[in-house]
Amino acid sequence: MAAKTPLVSVYITNYNYGKYIRQSVESVLNQTMQDFELFIIDDGSTDSSRKIIEEYAMHPQISIIYQRNKGLNITNNIALRVSRGKYIMRLDADDFLEPNALEIMSSKLEANPELGLVFPDYFLIDSVNTLIGEVQRLNFSNEVSLLDQPAHGACTMIRRDFLVALGGYDEDYTCQDGYELWIKFISHYKVENINKPLFYYRQHGNNLTSNESRILDTRFRIKENFINKNKIPTPKTLTIIPVRNTMIRGKNLPLEELAGETVLKRLVKTVTAAGKVGLVVITSADKEIREYYEGHLDGLSDKLHFVERPEEYARMNESLNKTIDFVLDQDIVKAFGPEAVMTVAIEYPFITHEVIDDAVNTLTIFGADSLLSVRPDNNMYYQHDGSGLKPILGQEKYTKLEREAIYKGVGGIVLSRLDGYRKHGKMLQGKIGHIVVDSKKSIGIFSDFELQLSQLLMQSEQEKEAVVS
Repeated sequence: MAAKTPLVSVYITNYNYGKYIRQSVESVLNQTMQDFELFIIDDGSTDSSRKIIEEYAMHPQISIIYQRNKGLNITNNIALRVSRGKYIMRLDADDFLEPNALEIMSSKLEANPELGLVFPDYFLIDSVNTLIGEVQRLNFSNEVSLLDQPAHGACTMIRRDFLVALGGYDEDYTCQDGYELWIKFISHYKVENINKPLFYYRQHGNNLTSNESRILDTRFRIKENFINKNKIPTPKTLTIIPVRNTMIRGKNLPLEELAGETVLKRLVKTVTAAGKVGLVVITSADKEIREYYEGHLDGLSDKLHFVERPEEYARMNESLNKTIDFVLDQDIVKAFGPEAVMTVAIEYPFITHEVIDDAVNTLTIFGADSLLSVRPDNNMYYQHDGSGLKPILGQEKYTKLEREAIYKGVGGIVLSRLDGYRKHGKMLQGKIGHIVVDSKKSIGIFSDFELQLSQLLMQSEQEKEAVVS
């Protein structure tokens, strides 16, 4: 007689987590809901993992798979192929579950056949199980209308049939499986969270998520490939580079050189290289800027044009909206027919064309009305109320981890759908999305110190490139 099909398939992925894997396995075996099968998938561990895993070889609910260096998404697809459960969930070997995790998540899915996946809040622990925080997500039932904050890759329970219908996991990526999955799912199925912490996520030096550059680069490629694969049209985007005479060290910042190239030329080359930008307008009231454009930038790209703006629009305290409206009223812009408008600030020299394309892709995928570039900021902020400093934004109520939900606008990119901009009279309007830039791209030049820092970093980049070549 064929074995009964389990309700839930759980798979534990392990690589050299012998120190933690027993706690992970036991947290599954001790669940209040026992209708599950468990796969332990070891990816070529060289520590004590195999010895511990073999202790479970005869357990009736456990199957063991040994492989070597397959990578996360290949492993996810292997688990998808061998699993039999109605629902499937990954658990990393250094994390562990609350006793009722499977019961609560599977019950949520059982109650709603249209629901594709559910994910819970979670606790944050260190290498010795000390509780150091709790991640709390907003309630998807009544608080979330912009789905640009993905579920955690692990401990997300997924309706297996839906995942198979979407083709499983994309094996071109070696990390960020949760993000790739999230984008596919929100385009086809309903997703929800559970406002209750149901697992313990361990932070330590070996976490994959500690590599920010790799994460952000992978997320960019996921979004870019999703747009291209599904032939999703992106809005015709006008990019405006407003330039004023900004004096630093007695020189005009846009014309100051960084590693042999002016700040303005570097930015222009970056923006015109972006594939999702159709028209680029430099606008300035500065005669020196216009002359530099005519002598060094004119003809650099078919996308590039110069619009001289009125002197009064360039004043320090004047709203940028007047400049945007002025540019939108130009014949060259009307002929282009933009559907979205982006402003890029001259002060951020490390922004890349991939980041600019990512802004347009992100706006498109998540259906945002506007978007800006940001960095998470978990610092405490204070305001003097006459009797001393007091924390603002209610930050004293939250753990350090929860405060990472506070973002600081950096990177100099603001993007808005044109109809929304015209309706509300401002760039940031409606559902405001975001892209995260890394720490280097967030460096802005607003003082002599930041200018010198940028010059040193550019010089260092050149030297590294020279060694490689």
